[in-house]
Amino acid sequence: MSHGHSHGGGSCCHGDDPEEPPERRGQAWGLYLRIDRERLECLNERREGSGKLVFRAWEDRGDRQQFVESDDDEELLFNIPFTGNVKLKGIIVMGEDGDTHPSEMRLFKNTPHMSFDDTAREPDQTFSLNHDVAGELEYPTKIARFSSVHHLSIHFSKNFGAETTKIFYIGLRGEWTEARRHEVTICNYEAAANPADHRIDQVTPQTHFIS
Repeated sequence: MSHGHSHGGGSCCHGDDPEEPPERRGQAWGLYLRIDRERLECLNERREGSGKLVFRAWEDRGDRQQFVESDDDEELLFNIPFTGNVKLKGIIVMGEDGDTHPSEMRLFKNTPHMSFDDTAREPDQTFSLNHDVAGELEYPTKIARFSSVHHLSIHFSKNFGAETTKIFYIGLRGEWTEARRHEVTICNYEAAANPADHRIDQVTPQTHFIS
């Protein structure tokens, strides 16, 4: 299988390591568990909610019943919020062995609720994709650029010539850390002082008579 190259120095590589046991391999691709699925968006999906199905366990990537297909044209745009901060290291994109397989992937970090109009700007990284029907190709990211990601947008801008794009699995590899929440201490001050809380020493002036 030929190897594709990203625009900007990255390239895809075979993801399966014969020395690595399957359970370790599956754990490495466990970032799907750190996606805030309630807020995950997939723009231009033909069937509502189908975009969420492609983010699943690595062991289940071969389930051909779960997929997303584009609607009006070949483009798909995923807005993926995480439940913490992610250091994104690699991505797998599985499709069909045909023209519906995406041919280009563009990544944008930390830009929630992107629209197709927003994708006109320069992405953080772009990949030229190869056909991958088995989840064997990993596209490594520029880790320094994707070291603190709380939201990831993936734009599939084109495919190999079909009217629509179909994706069966997207794997995300990396590290997750819990987001640090800055605690704000709110001090409540009394609107009116309670007299019982304040002791008032009254001083009675003494009058001295001079004889």
